[in-house]
Order: sequence, then structure tokens, then C-alpha cells
Amino acid sequence: MADASLTHGVWLERVPDLVAECVEEWELVLGEPYEPGAAGHALRAELPDGRPAVLKLIYPDRETEHEADALALWDGEGAVELLARDDERSAMLLERCEPGTTLAAAGAAVALDVLIGLLPLLWVVAGEPFHTLEDEAAWWIGYLPEQWERSGRTVERRLVDAAVDALSSLSQSQGEQVLLHQDLHGDNVLAAERKPWLVIDPKPLLGEREFGVAPIVRSFELGESKRDVLYRLDRLTSDLGLDRDRARGWTIGQTMAWAFDSDYDATHLETVRWLLEDAA
Repeated sequence: MADASLTHGVWLERVPDLVAECVEEWELVLGEPYEPGAAGHALRAELPDGRPAVLKLIYPDRETEHEADALALWDGEGAVELLARDDERSAMLLERCEPGTTLAAAGAAVALDVLIGLLPLLWVVAGEPFHTLEDEAAWWIGYLPEQWERSGRTVERRLVDAAVDALSSLSQSQGEQVLLHQDLHGDNVLAAERKPWLVIDPKPLLGEREFGVAPIVRSFELGESKRDVLYRLDRLTSDLGLDRDRARGWTIGQTMAWAFDSDYDATHLETVRWLLEDAA
């Protein structure tokens, strides 16, 4: 369970010690670190037998809490393999993706085709210990109005209200519950050797498939215009046999929930406006 008292700053201070402990535990030879992420610290490593790997330490928060469980359940099918885990340290040893270029760099058309192919591999039926989409939606509904107030009411209130309405109605009428990667986009899929493309960095949730396309619909690196957003919504829902209205509603809800705490708030808000215009 994530430790609510552990701030990100305190965790960062502990990272060097955690790395040293993991090196000793798994007898690793460390290589160069990857670019720091918002929720993790990853380094190239070699196993005792010389195989390449990645040592990843995760800041234990609500969204990343069950990353290792998700990777274990996928078992390398569509995602990187989990080689070892240390839950006490929130540490994992992962398959290394080489050359490791991002799917976003392959271009919008290729990336969308690849994502459409990967999603069904990830949508496996699951249960505990994952957080549910219903609970996550309730959490978002609870804090969205407060976030809006704290932002100085700089955003149209109708966007907040639309998100709350969508989250409220959709969470109570879901279809089959499967494992979802709620942050799946072109920068979280890497070129690899074992498979052409493998998913990384899951933020797992248990919910219906329509929610799973939300991060892709709003993925600005795959095209930033209204036409691009609606094209992704149409392709994803048509090719994967999903309910378009529900997918649009979930995208509105999650995009607003993440908009106030994001470097991409302007893009997120524009996406929500376009999706609301589409629904009108």
C-alpha cells in the first residue's frame, strides 16, 4: 500500500540508498540512468549472467501502486517482462527494450495502428489487488470542484461539470472489468528486440475497455487538432468494437481529472472542449 506520508522529495533523497540495496540484493552491474520520470527512477543494469535489464524504483503513490502486479499479470504479452520485484523498496527488475525508441517517434499513423494492436493484449480479465475505475472515478469527482476552485476558476465551470456528469453516469454502468493502462500513449511504448513494440510504465486500473482508449484519444504527440482527436476516437472505437459515446465520456472525465496537475493542461482542456462539441 502506498505510504501517504512519504513525499516525493523525501523519496528522492532515499533513492541512492535504495539503488545500492537493490544492486546488492540482485548482484547487479549498473549502467547509465534513464531520463528521470515524474514517478520513477530507472537505470540500465546487467544481471549476474550478463543479460541486460532495467532497475526501476517507483515513487509509491496511488496511480503506480500496483505496477509490478500489472506487469506480472501481462507476463510479457504486449508489455515488458517483470524479471524480479522487491515490494518493500517499490523496486523492479525489468526487461530492457533495445533500441528503446518511443512509438511516438514512429509517426502518428504507425503509432495508432500499433496501439490498436496492443490494447487487446493488455485487456485481460483481472481482480484484486488493482484499484477499480469506479473508485477512481469517485475520487476524481470528489476533488475536481476543489481543484477548479484552487486554480482560481480560470477554466470554464462547464468543463468540470461535464466531467463530473460523465464520470458519475459511466462508472455505474460499466461492462466487463479488465486490466487497463490508464496512461498508455506513444511515449510509454518502446521499440524492442523480443517484440517490435512493448508497453512500459503501467498505471493500472480495473474497469471497462472503453476507458482504455482515453489517454490515446488525447495524445497530442499523435496530432493536436480537433480533427486528429476525433479521428483517433473514431478509429479506436470502430476497430476495437467499443461504444463511442462511452469512450468519449471517459476521455472527458479522465482528461479533466488530470488537467489541473499536468504540464499539458492547455492541450487537455482543448481536447475536452472538442469532445463536448462533438457530443452537442
